[in-house]
Amino acid sequence: MLELEEKEQKRIKRLTNKTFQFDKRFKEGYYSANYFLKTRKIVEENIPNQECTMQFFQREDNVMLCGIDEVIALVKTFANNPNDLKILALNDGDMINANEPVLKITGRYEDFGFLESAIDGILARRTSVATNAYRVLKVTNGKKVLNMADRQDDPYNQSGDGYAAYIAGMRLFSTDACGKWTGLTGKGTMPHALIQLCDGDIIKASECYLKTYPNDQITALIDYNNDVVNDTLKLARHLKNKLGCVRVDTSKSLIDHWFDDKDTTGFDPHGVCKELIFALRQQLDAEGFNHVKICVSSSFDAKKIKDFEDNKVPVDIYGVGTSLLKINVGFTGDLVKLNGKDQAKEGRYDIPSDRLEIVE
Repeated sequence: MLELEEKEQKRIKRLTNKTFQFDKRFKEGYYSANYFLKTRKIVEENIPNQECTMQFFQREDNVMLCGIDEVIALVKTFANNPNDLKILALNDGDMINANEPVLKITGRYEDFGFLESAIDGILARRTSVATNAYRVLKVTNGKKVLNMADRQDDPYNQSGDGYAAYIAGMRLFSTDACGKWTGLTGKGTMPHALIQLCDGDIIKASECYLKTYPNDQITALIDYNNDVVNDTLKLARHLKNKLGCVRVDTSKSLIDHWFDDKDTTGFDPHGVCKELIFALRQQLDAEGFNHVKICVSSSFDAKKIKDFEDNKVPVDIYGVGTSLLKINVGFTGDLVKLNGKDQAKEGRYDIPSDRLEIVE
């Protein structure tokens, strides 16, 4: 397992095809659009051995590129005669804009053309996740983010999604699978299920946790009874320094009992609202529990985090899930040169770039 350098050192060494695990059926075209497979056969039988250049780009500005190393590994693993191909590419973690080429492959079409749709797909997903993660981290003012996206998609996507989020700078993940390509392991807190199995008793759940993991400073999920402030204080008084953090995960459909006797005119008290977190921090500090950190989750994205940070809400860790996996960047591959001459469909052309690097 390869442990990645920090993204600032990303250019030192590319990941290899030993890092990524591919289904061997890529070679036979199992993951390729059928018309690419038919085209390969037509070319092999009628117009073989022509040199063409395929160029890949997308249409959004301020995007963090990811998936390049994986795509290069894919091509080197499954293309025919990969050593005959000339590959120019940017790097994972590079910031790119609309219509900027990120990858150019030159060689015989029959050797690599059937991989076009797979390349588009890898670049689209990895770049989307990396960009979403980048935009979240950009507004957190350096605070930690726990990547909780494992529960929002097919489990088999976790390794690639975790890698993309890592490229953006995330280092806390819920599962080992998310860190498979980077050497990180999963971190986490108690789930609501543990509290439920303790008949809703957060103190009993915490004691059970500590009996099994006595050396841990516990992070407790604290919204089970929808009474975040009171349950946190009750737990802090009981655990004292063994309570390291509480995670507030109140549903958007609920209003915490803290507001039962309070005027909520002027703000929306539903879910994990700013006012609830201010109250939680104030009450903890008032009783001397300044050491207890606050983690918030439930529907957090870059916009909501920025709102919290702009209002100086006392959050220590953000838990983010769904918003990281929105696919909002799509890539296109085009043939733009044939035997050294410009040849492309109307509206497309070989886009010059002084950022592309030769891949050895």
